[in-house]
Amino acid sequence: MKRSHKSGLGFGVTSGIIMPIGLIVGLYSSTQNTGVVIGGILTAAIADSFADSLGVHVSKESDHQYSTKEVWEATIATFFSKFFFALMFILPLLLFPLKIAVLTAVILGITILSFFSYFIAKGRNGNPWFAIFEHIGIAVVVIAITYYLPPIINQFFG
Repeated sequence: MKRSHKSGLGFGVTSGIIMPIGLIVGLYSSTQNTGVVIGGILTAAIADSFADSLGVHVSKESDHQYSTKEVWEATIATFFSKFFFALMFILPLLLFPLKIAVLTAVILGITILSFFSYFIAKGRNGNPWFAIFEHIGIAVVVIAITYYLPPIINQFFG
């Protein structure tokens, strides 16, 4: 796989998992409304995919190590991988009651992140267990913050 594709895919997959999980958990915690959660994911999938792909684009351009073609390949790979993975989390919300859908989305996200972390670590000849625990640890922090923060925010602004 080309390095530009790897770069975009790696960024898109991880961000396309962490962002929707945090959004789902946060919106569930604050609203318990399936429509709001789906609307939030759709909105963020579009806006965040464009924002992150532009960020990768500018980052690669400023690096001066990539050709124009590689910059665009990384940009496009970031957008589509991020967008696809973010939209994937809508499926549990359409199939299950909200509480079960949130739990399913978290398990799905952590599972995919674990597999992805494993393959990335193996490709770098690193310790896959360290990579898995490191990346899951970050996901757990995001989940905890996005679950506990909305009620606190609602106390001050709700």
